[in-house]
Amino acid sequence: MWKLKERRPLGRPWRRWEDTIKMDLKDLGLGVVDWGDLAQNRDRWRALVNAVINPRFLKMLGIS
Repeated sequence: MWKLKERRPLGRPWRRWEDTIKMDLKDLGLGVVDWGDLAQNRDRWRALVNAVINPRFLKMLGIS
């Protein structure tokens, strides 16, 4: 993983892409899923992204 080497400006921290992924998984009730491993499997990752976009896919994945 790439790390930022310079200091951030004072104030509220920026939201990272990783933080957004974790928040979305938490909203789906999948907060404990290791999304890094899940993203390595293209078909499962695509199914998860479709589930976020379209809740009907949740039933297809067996997630309520």
